[in-house]
Amino acid sequence: MNLHFTKNDQKSMFLPRKVVDSIPFSSKDLPQIYNHFSVKPDSMEGQDMKQTLNECENKGIEGEEKYCATSLESMVDFVTTKLGKKVKAISTEVNAAKESAPLQKYKVELAKKRGGDKVVVCHKQIYPYAVFYCHETVATRVYAVSVVGVDGMKVNVVAVCHIDTAKWNPKHLAFQVLKVKPGSVPVCHFLPEDHVVWVQY
Repeated sequence: MNLHFTKNDQKSMFLPRKVVDSIPFSSKDLPQIYNHFSVKPDSMEGQDMKQTLNECENKGIEGEEKYCATSLESMVDFVTTKLGKKVKAISTEVNAAKESAPLQKYKVELAKKRGGDKVVVCHKQIYPYAVFYCHETVATRVYAVSVVGVDGMKVNVVAVCHIDTAKWNPKHLAFQVLKVKPGSVPVCHFLPEDHVVWVQY
């Protein structure tokens, strides 16, 4: 299969909970947030920040609980509340010195199921400090997959398979690409390098 693994050039780091709790995190406080980070509202960074706040405030998919983690402590709290204390974080690892792996054919060497059908997936958002959009999913399977490119490049990638997509938006890109309807087939995809999947062990 032809794949292109990219590295995220946005290197925002987690701040301690004590620090982020002192900074507003709401779209109603955008002018104050822009001022705090010296960001112009009409800049690309300003628009990205606004989009992140909107995503965090919007209602999630029915049946999934979501949360925007603004610190590592808040992420761990959300995850352990949903999955218990015996959890493990896994993510895609691109073994490349370059910024990204080239578009090329990859062959699957090994795939191994991780955890049960209940997981928490955390997607990195664009913001001045690390913010992750986390959501608890059920009827989801996670696989650790080792792939190797024709040039010998190895990537350890996380694959997520959503078994029940019946409540997804019918206009979701996955249904358009696969030419299927919600709930008709599982939808599987690889996760980018800067996303984290938490599984029970």
